[in-house]
Amino acid sequence: MMSSLPTLKQSGIRWLWLAVLVFAIDIGSKFLVMDTMGYGWPNRIEVLPFFNLLYVHNYGAAFSFLSDASGWQRWLFTAIALGVTGLLLVWMRRTPASHGLANSAYALIIGGALGNLFDRLYHGFVVDFLDFYIGQKHWPAFNIADSAICIGAALIILEGFLTGKSKTKESSQ
Repeated sequence: MMSSLPTLKQSGIRWLWLAVLVFAIDIGSKFLVMDTMGYGWPNRIEVLPFFNLLYVHNYGAAFSFLSDASGWQRWLFTAIALGVTGLLLVWMRRTPASHGLANSAYALIIGGALGNLFDRLYHGFVVDFLDFYIGQKHWPAFNIADSAICIGAALIILEGFLTGKSKTKESSQ
């Protein structure tokens, strides 16, 4: 017997405001960087002894994966972003709004995926500008969207552990 879906108002779709917020902050920060900073290493802004603002273009995915490919990767990553967004929207529709951890994780990933998708379609590349480092070793530059995706993925993992513990606790009682 199939369980009934929560109504639209009772579903995780109510959490999409967070995706919209992430998208707006991400796109706004990228346009601010593009409008106020020069491109590349010589124009970096040193903020802290371990952090710079550094405007760069990323033609690939996370950590510049496939950035040196001939251009087909743009469309692959576009399709992946649309597929993941669609899947997460289905999950949000099936998840009650009261499951805040799961729904906020899905919304963070959707907002980040759509922020980077916008860049790929509008600019042909993703704007990155957060540069963390230790000594001379730099982490690949990233952006707000990448941060939201990573936080969302971590929350999904955390939610899995918490759900697993509560199910174990319930079955032992």
